[in-house]
Amino acid sequence: MTSAPACSAPLSTDVAVIGAGPVGMFQVFQLGLQGLRSHLIDALPHLGGQCAELYPDKPIYDIPGIPVCTGAELVQRLRQQMAPFAPTLHLGQQVQTLVQEDDGQWLLGTATGTTLRAKAVVIAAGVGSFVPKAVKVDGIDALVGHSVHYHPADLARLPLRGQQVLVHGGDELAVQAAIDALAQAPTSVTLMHRREVFTAPEALLAQLQTHQAAGRIRVLAAQPLALQADGTALQALDVSLPDGSPHSLPVQQWLVFQGISPKLGPVADWGLELVKKQLPVDTGTFVTEAPGVYAVGDINHYPGKRKLIVCGFHEATLAAFSIAEYLTDKPVLLQYTTSSSHLQSLLGVAPSAA
Repeated sequence: MTSAPACSAPLSTDVAVIGAGPVGMFQVFQLGLQGLRSHLIDALPHLGGQCAELYPDKPIYDIPGIPVCTGAELVQRLRQQMAPFAPTLHLGQQVQTLVQEDDGQWLLGTATGTTLRAKAVVIAAGVGSFVPKAVKVDGIDALVGHSVHYHPADLARLPLRGQQVLVHGGDELAVQAAIDALAQAPTSVTLMHRREVFTAPEALLAQLQTHQAAGRIRVLAAQPLALQADGTALQALDVSLPDGSPHSLPVQQWLVFQGISPKLGPVADWGLELVKKQLPVDTGTFVTEAPGVYAVGDINHYPGKRKLIVCGFHEATLAAFSIAEYLTDKPVLLQYTTSSSHLQSLLGVAPSAA
């Protein structure tokens, strides 16, 4: 798997898969078995969708052949499974536009400037793009990307050295970010939440307590009221303490971990038929009303639809066969990974002795 930087020149691929949750990842695998190249795009900065973002440590019991695994473990298994097909990853990029060209191919544009030309598109966007919950403070929008950062994936890329850093949130990601920020040699680190109770593993909370006792991390129970800034440079944050009294906190870099929420987002603007914010599909092919555009997983709709990961895997399998036939205009021969030397070659495994 390779990660592609945002770029303006169109990239070309057989299939663009929008959504890197479990179903989107399995879609890449099934397309690979059909000999099709994929680019995988997601608004989140990592693979896994809901599994990785909402329940990485919670057990899942209904994946065939796996009695129990966590969301994070499932994502890792799927990553390994699709690895032989080396999809190009475009993470942290939300697809904004989807337009069909005169030759029938589809041109996708992301919010970060990447353009991608694909012969077919699979929308595996779940319930929509997961986007960080915004802090409702006047003037904050102008600071985003400069001195305010929502759910940053890599603290090493942020200008934290010598800065007064505020980490805002009460979950595991926030606690881990506060601890990790220390490695960037900031002037100070403050972890702020509406109350001094954090949802994180005990081992991580023990680390936080150690850093707090040593004066390396300040823990503050407060809520933001207003900010002070010079252009895009944050200078201070006015907050309300639990007793209602105001307090001014010097801040130069504000890392916000206030959770994420799903939004249908730009999908609604692509001109595709929607039924209750879902894409109707043909259950034989999982194609939408637009030739060459398919939908799998929670984003699609059909009679009897069940929003289960295992159902999404089934849909991705049939969609891959359909896409192969759509692109070649020929029936696809059914082969089995247990006995097909061709499929085993694609997977990079030794031929079966059977």
